Amino acid sequence: MWFVETFRHTPALAVFLTIGLGFLLGKIKIKGIALGTVTSVLIVGVLVGQMDINVGGPLKTVSFLLFLFCIGYSVGPQFFRSLRGDGLKQVIFAVVVCVLILATSLGVALLFGLNPGQAAGMMAGASTASPVVGAAEDTLNSLAGDRDAVSGMIAAIPVCYAMTYVFGTLGAVWLLGYVGPAMMGGIDKIKAMTHELEKTLSPSAGNDPASFNACRPVAFRAYIADGELMESQHTVSEIEQEFRAGGRRITVERIERADGSGRVDLMTPDTVIYPGDTVVLAGRREMMVGDIDRLGHEVAGVDLLNFPVEDVDVTVARQCPAATIRELFDYEWMDGVDVKSIKRNDVPLNPLAQTTLQPGDIVELVGRKKNLDRAASMIGYADPATVTTDFVFIGLGILLGGLLGALSVTIGNVPVSLGASGGALVAGLLMGWLRSKRPVYGSIPKASLWVFNNLGLNMYIAVIGIASGPSFVSSFAEVGPKIFVAGLIVTLVPLFLAILIGHKLFKFHPAVTLGCCAGARKTTAGLGAVQERLGSTVPALGYTITYAVSNTLLIIFGIVLVLLTA
Repeated sequence: MWFVETFRHTPALAVFLTIGLGFLLGKIKIKGIALGTVTSVLIVGVLVGQMDINVGGPLKTVSFLLFLFCIGYSVGPQFFRSLRGDGLKQVIFAVVVCVLILATSLGVALLFGLNPGQAAGMMAGASTASPVVGAAEDTLNSLAGDRDAVSGMIAAIPVCYAMTYVFGTLGAVWLLGYVGPAMMGGIDKIKAMTHELEKTLSPSAGNDPASFNACRPVAFRAYIADGELMESQHTVSEIEQEFRAGGRRITVERIERADGSGRVDLMTPDTVIYPGDTVVLAGRREMMVGDIDRLGHEVAGVDLLNFPVEDVDVTVARQCPAATIRELFDYEWMDGVDVKSIKRNDVPLNPLAQTTLQPGDIVELVGRKKNLDRAASMIGYADPATVTTDFVFIGLGILLGGLLGALSVTIGNVPVSLGASGGALVAGLLMGWLRSKRPVYGSIPKASLWVFNNLGLNMYIAVIGIASGPSFVSSFAEVGPKIFVAGLIVTLVPLFLAILIGHKLFKFHPAVTLGCCAGARKTTAGLGAVQERLGSTVPALGYTITYAVSNTLLIIFGIVLVLLTA
């Protein structure tokens, strides 16, 4: 048929067909459960691969290296920051869970007589750790031995992955959403405890870019200076001090003269406000409510309020002189600047006066550029919003990581190395961390990261599916039901033990325990199930750090599993 010949002549078209249909299939939900994009792309790739299409190898390698580097870049800041302070317990917990997964996978592989490819594919699917597929293949290719045998092992990886991934997801959802709460006192008790904890968290508008919170935390409003405070002229400093005496941090941002002489944009403490002038005040919304009419009555001030205001994310550095939000506002360099939000390990916190500041926190400041630049330099390092991706940073990062991965150490008769995939991951971790410390280079916007992560991994999976299509059925018949049973054990046993260990040994808050388990098992669906049952985002407090650690460690453990079973 002509389209079969077209795909054989231009394999790239088959790859994009696989990705497009895979993403479409991955969106379909049955009773709230979906296959997921990666599994769907693999299934479609296997079907497309029945046309016997020869897909080139470099495409697969390039896309996977890009994915691993960007994954490392994304989690690098949380990964290294978590190695100290309060996050260390969660790091240790994630390591324990990953060791449980490796140990269970190794035990099951020996029990069922699985070869390295089968074991790695089973571990990847049962623990929903898709990157293990690529790391295992890379490791198998580096091993000496009969190439036909190695090719057979590599062909078994996607088969075993596909057979175990679905229950790997469903089993995690069931254990975390239903069994876990029952093990820790019941869902009603955990809901009550979670409600108490979430009072310190900031409500979120969600991940929809078209939505935002109706309550804007920072307000700019215009007033005619004709109130009791303005029976005579006052300086900007005097007016601001008057408000501060009442516990309000309100700053004067702009003045329009009543005599028609123009506007004053560059404010100094000695700038004079005359009765009848129109004044723009800025501050947090709760500060702006109350007896502002002492200054004057509010007006729309459409023209006067038409000036640019920016917000910028600032990474808190160790040299930041303030320990709390309250102390932050004691410094003059915060004049004209307000705190819109604060995140710690990607979890939003309420920017209350008593909220502590820790190195690595992301503080979102709002104000005029001249004020923001001054405040950001004192707090830490600003990360200005940009749509430009630093491809020099990406290209050199992957190159250096690949060269690092090429270095090997011989243990016994086996050469051991990170491989190009492990090297790219380590490079991403380091460069993502460096970027968070000095965010003046290496910019990769979140939208670009999403594309690189999803396109990189799914293009790799698509190529694997297409390439393994012709041999998929025979490999499926060879592994039989034993892989499903092996995957079931690897899904349930480590996660069941993880819930007990997190609750009894580490003594995390129950909601945080479930979040830690979801992160350490890399199951976003599990986290969603927990948050839906609890009606809270509190479990995310335990998800970020453990996800960052396991996302790195499980890839390395996938390599270890191949070497141990080789």
